[in-house]
Amino acid sequence: MEKTRRNTWTASASELRRLKVLTACGMMCALALVLNMTTTFNIGPYIRIGVSGIPAQVVDYLFGPVVGGIFGGVLDIVKYVLRPDGNFFPGFTISGIVGGMIYGAILYRQRPTVLRILAAQAAVKTVVNIGLNSVWLHMLYGQALAALLPARCVSNLVMLPVDTLILYLVLRVLDGPMKRILAEE
Repeated sequence: MEKTRRNTWTASASELRRLKVLTACGMMCALALVLNMTTTFNIGPYIRIGVSGIPAQVVDYLFGPVVGGIFGGVLDIVKYVLRPDGNFFPGFTISGIVGGMIYGAILYRQRPTVLRILAAQAAVKTVVNIGLNSVWLHMLYGQALAALLPARCVSNLVMLPVDTLILYLVLRVLDGPMKRILAEE
């Protein structure tokens, strides 16, 4: 088990040497930026709903936790530069890195199944969305965690099946064609 986990991380790190991977990451970054500017809706000051995370999750699935973590951190910074929403806070960049690493660790080189995607979504929603992001919001705005957590828990619980289904459908459609394109040398 330990050897498999180590192989996942080293294989993901070696993906960074391939020009096709960097090109695909660039295209997914552009798509994420367009989706962020057109399909993201704020519900109050602390809850955002949108599909701009799907390109990042595709990168995590295709290229693993190392590429996914780097991509998540860089994407957070680029999103802020292009569309600043308040002050820049590095905690959210850390959240992007951790989220990419979690998705990549669970989904990389695995068949996209509903249960696997549900596990990845639940892990990210728990650790990053409810955990880390609530702490960052508390640090930024001084709002009590007890006041933040109920709404954040409900919104993430409601979005869990929706996000799982959307990502499952996207990965099922992209699974074969993307892997064939990236495998060609």
